[in-house]
Amino acid sequence: MNDTVGTNGLIFNEPLLWEKGAPGRTGFSMPRRDVEPAALDETLAGDGPDFPDLSEVDVVRHYVRLSQWNFSVDSGMYPLGSCTMKYNPKTNERQASLPGFAGAHPLLPEELAQGALQLMFELQEYLARITGMDAVSLQPAAGAHGELTGMLILHAHHAKQGRPRSKILIPDTAHGTNPASASLCGFHSVAIRSNEKGVLDPAVVAEAMDEDTAGIMVTNPNTLGLFEENIREVAEIVHGKGGLVYADGANMNAVMGVVNMADSGVDVLHLNLHKTFSTPHGGGGPGAGPVCVTRELEPYLPIPRVALGEDGRYRFSEDHPDSVGKMHAFHGNFGILVRAYSYIRSMGGHLKKASQLAVLNANYIKEKLKGTYHLPYDRPCMHECVFTDKNQQAHKISTLDIAKRLMEYGFHPPTIYFPLVVHGAIMIEPTETECKADVDRFVEAMKAIAEEARTQPDLLTEAPRIPKVRRLDEVTAARKPCLSG
Repeated sequence: MNDTVGTNGLIFNEPLLWEKGAPGRTGFSMPRRDVEPAALDETLAGDGPDFPDLSEVDVVRHYVRLSQWNFSVDSGMYPLGSCTMKYNPKTNERQASLPGFAGAHPLLPEELAQGALQLMFELQEYLARITGMDAVSLQPAAGAHGELTGMLILHAHHAKQGRPRSKILIPDTAHGTNPASASLCGFHSVAIRSNEKGVLDPAVVAEAMDEDTAGIMVTNPNTLGLFEENIREVAEIVHGKGGLVYADGANMNAVMGVVNMADSGVDVLHLNLHKTFSTPHGGGGPGAGPVCVTRELEPYLPIPRVALGEDGRYRFSEDHPDSVGKMHAFHGNFGILVRAYSYIRSMGGHLKKASQLAVLNANYIKEKLKGTYHLPYDRPCMHECVFTDKNQQAHKISTLDIAKRLMEYGFHPPTIYFPLVVHGAIMIEPTETECKADVDRFVEAMKAIAEEARTQPDLLTEAPRIPKVRRLDEVTAARKPCLSG
């Protein structure tokens, strides 16, 4: 492979600001003072903060050089399975930065925030229509927060019926945060194994489901990138015992505009706006994880809710006695909601096409790489495909070695060693925003690495050698983590 994205390039070292500063340097010239200087009270002044003395060029070069150490979806392909690192159109950033939105205070009275309230109301309606659900709350601040909200709704529903329940069924192909969200609501998680096809077996669900089980948490498509084809039968079993079906909608990017979640038997669904609706991903937030529910569960949604009054004005509604309460300060992370709204409005009917292209790209990679890499589930996938290092183990090359070497070809590594049900997993999600040429370059890089594993394994076990940071001591990092920051 001669045409690679990676290159040796020019990588700058960059010291701490305190190490590169020098006394007397300044990046700003103060105007000539027109009053005599006056000494500060010593009890108030103290020694002052320890700021380094820097020129303007010192500061600019420092942050530019640090930025060049980063890899992002704006730099290149970011094929993290389960995370949907799709490119975020910059027009969404522009809409979120409009002064009327960016400068709006969260305590503005309703009559001065009609535009913001209308946007939130319409976003609720759009998300309900896209998913097939009946009502939506925009409050949760992230996917896991949406999971927690969904579990609280399940708990509140069963309590209202006078039959509190203690267990939740969670498949082994669910997202890893699901058991934690259930536990926070006092539920005991019951693991459900997937079948040889990588999906739920209704018979296994029926055996585990009883009158003490509140419901099931299903990730669909699941973390193997496979659609839960038995979801309706599973939902009927759960509903038959008085339980509810919670769907982790983190992978909605594969079925947006294709699958009606309510028709498939889902009662509660959360969405990750950063995965499906093109809002910023990672960095600790802010985020948004809206929760969608059926009409039966609407009374339990968080408050306040945005509603349209009979007078045509938008308002906050708090008169919902069965609500699980407030889940977020103010009304959610509003700037993120603006970005998602902008994405939906700009895409319109093409949202379905986005899902179709995401599925096409993943299946294209699956077909191109199977045989080169072991494919544990050789069947049509959704938005992501999962390989393993089984074919490379004979050369003593592991999934970690493959991921490290891929960095030298200029690609961010895919998700590795997840999901846990697949040993040595290599989980690849190209998203719909990557063109065929870039996907082909990724495929060729993966094939070249497989050949190197056979003929030059040292290239993999010593990788990465080109990037700023070399291979870390994984064992020491796991056994002696540095938690002090």
